[in-house]
Amino acid sequence: MKLDAGLVVEGKHLPGIGEVASAAETLGFDGLWTSETKHDSFLPLAVAAGSTRRIDLGTSIAIAFSRSPMVTAQISWDLQDLSGGRFILGLGTQVKAHVTRRFSMPWDRPAARLKDYILALRAIWESFQTEGPLNHEGEFYRHTLMTPFFNPGPIEHPGIPIYIAGVNTRLATLAGELCDGFHVHPFHSPEYVEQVVKPAIAEGAGKEGRDPEDVELATSVFVVTGENKKETEDQREKMRAQAAFYASTPTYRTVLDVHGWGEIGEKLGELARNKRWDEMPNQITDEMLRAFVVEAAPDEVGPALKERYEGLIDRVALYLPFVPSEKDEFWRATIESAHGSG
Repeated sequence: MKLDAGLVVEGKHLPGIGEVASAAETLGFDGLWTSETKHDSFLPLAVAAGSTRRIDLGTSIAIAFSRSPMVTAQISWDLQDLSGGRFILGLGTQVKAHVTRRFSMPWDRPAARLKDYILALRAIWESFQTEGPLNHEGEFYRHTLMTPFFNPGPIEHPGIPIYIAGVNTRLATLAGELCDGFHVHPFHSPEYVEQVVKPAIAEGAGKEGRDPEDVELATSVFVVTGENKKETEDQREKMRAQAAFYASTPTYRTVLDVHGWGEIGEKLGELARNKRWDEMPNQITDEMLRAFVVEAAPDEVGPALKERYEGLIDRVALYLPFVPSEKDEFWRATIESAHGSG
């Protein structure tokens, strides 16, 4: 099992990226992932590529529909070349309100659109690598012009892995059809992965004659740990509130339904609509929290992750910030356990 880290820097964003990336590689992390919330997800990876030599660098996730496939293809091509083949393109659809109102971009049939988007990317990359004509005419995207002046030409590692993120079965099925990996949402349980995600990926893989094991699963994990009782309790309540937030959204109801907790999701949704935020965490019982969270003493987090995810998830990151020189022994021990040496 691989252990990854989220590439997050507070304050001035880009100036600190190189230090964080180098420290993560030195400690032994397998990958670094950037998100796309307050900042662009690609640019930090260009900085990280210059400060590292081994570690994988990926977006988790870049918002697909805010960009033309050509724009994403160009950025990805350059990052793959710069990193020496270590780049992983993670894509997500986002939700309609953000795509249409924040980015002012079209939104319809997101799974079908994302499939066409991925096929367009691969057609563009083939044109880059072969320096041949570009001819993708899909339902949503048409790319039929590529002249030598605009073609960046071949690179040493042209096979850029594509991961997509999702919660419900439609995108997991799409991952099985044509992707290299699938990002499982942090709000998950092992039962949900076994009963919902994996069967959907297998269904999609079967349509195309693929082996579902070729689709790598990655996730970020809610973790409760602490050096003392108060620190642990504070972290537990923080994770309880986080779980309540996600569980209040209809999109994530699938995760609750696996456990028969759909009614609690409806109650949480009602509380959210009425802005009764303080009451929401109380709906997440200790039993529910155990389903969604790994809780262990600091020196037992690694073994707990391995016990929970070995054979189920290929790449795991903790839903905790990695800060160089803070808790280095904790991170080192956790990494060693995940790799099987601790």
